[in-house]
Amino acid sequence: MLSQPSMEPAVFHATLRDQFEVFLDEHRSALHDSLNGLTEEQARRSLVASKTTLLGLVKHATFVEKVWFDEAITCRPRAEIGIPDTPDESFDLHDGDTIASVQDAYRQACANSRRATEKLTLDDLVRGNRRGPLPLRWVYLHTLRELAEHCGHADILREQILGGTKQHG
Repeated sequence: MLSQPSMEPAVFHATLRDQFEVFLDEHRSALHDSLNGLTEEQARRSLVASKTTLLGLVKHATFVEKVWFDEAITCRPRAEIGIPDTPDESFDLHDGDTIASVQDAYRQACANSRRATEKLTLDDLVRGNRRGPLPLRWVYLHTLRELAEHCGHADILREQILGGTKQHG
């Protein structure tokens, strides 16, 4: 079973900011770990009509981190950040993409996200998103929603790949 730091009693009464961080990190870890123990072929296996694969989900999550915690905060363009123009493109797998390289890029993106927000408050506005200025609180909630959805996708794909046995890294 996956570790659930959000269920620790200390988190129940933590500040809202700390609760956001714990929940985000819990989902980040679950998505990262969805690749653990798989072969490269299994991680790339396409089981649905879309571009969604387990490796692609984690690669897309790296894109999500960079959109919300780099582009939105720094206002740098995607080309400068080194990410695709569209979310759909972020699922594209290249020959050099491996479990190790995609997990490493995701870990780095998450660490950069934490650094980018450490001096901000939940009410601070981020100005680099096409929707206009948004409070960091909304960015956290949106990112948490997206990661939760993708963790569910990853659970289902992983279960299909492993033949119906639910196994987590």
